[in-house]
Amino acid sequence: MRAAGLQVVPLDDGLRPWALELVRERWGSTRIVTRGRVHRVEELAGYVALLDGEPAGLVTYHPQGSAWEIVSLDSLIDGKGVGTALIETVRHAAIGAGARRLWLITTNDNLGALRFYQRRGFRLSALYPGAMDEARALKPEIPPVGEHGIPIRDEIELVIDLAAGEEHHD
Repeated sequence: MRAAGLQVVPLDDGLRPWALELVRERWGSTRIVTRGRVHRVEELAGYVALLDGEPAGLVTYHPQGSAWEIVSLDSLIDGKGVGTALIETVRHAAIGAGARRLWLITTNDNLGALRFYQRRGFRLSALYPGAMDEARALKPEIPPVGEHGIPIRDEIELVIDLAAGEEHHD
């Protein structure tokens, strides 16, 4: 369910300081590692969800030709459609740019994200066992244990085939 008063706007210079602080707080730094690549949030495109004019969420992404990667997603309010609105905005932008694939990486401990993304049309695409050892070499701030006391060991890739027009289920 999408809350009244929710709008999504491009991440611009005015919102970037807020976004950097959010990512620093939630991700341990403004560097995010996926598949051995270091993304710097200050260099990424993104969108901010505003609820009644106040920032309520952030998505960052990296377009690469026909495949766009969602690098980070943070919702400050659960159950109001913030995360879904951000994902749908990136999805529509990717389709508009001719992308055929929207993908992301999460970790094996992130059970909530696995549920969230699959309900929005993403499919499990690949498992990278032990990938977090390489990620920690690039970003030592990544903790060894994550949500629910689960050791953070593996990366999981999820994907939507944009050309197939897959739909999400809220």
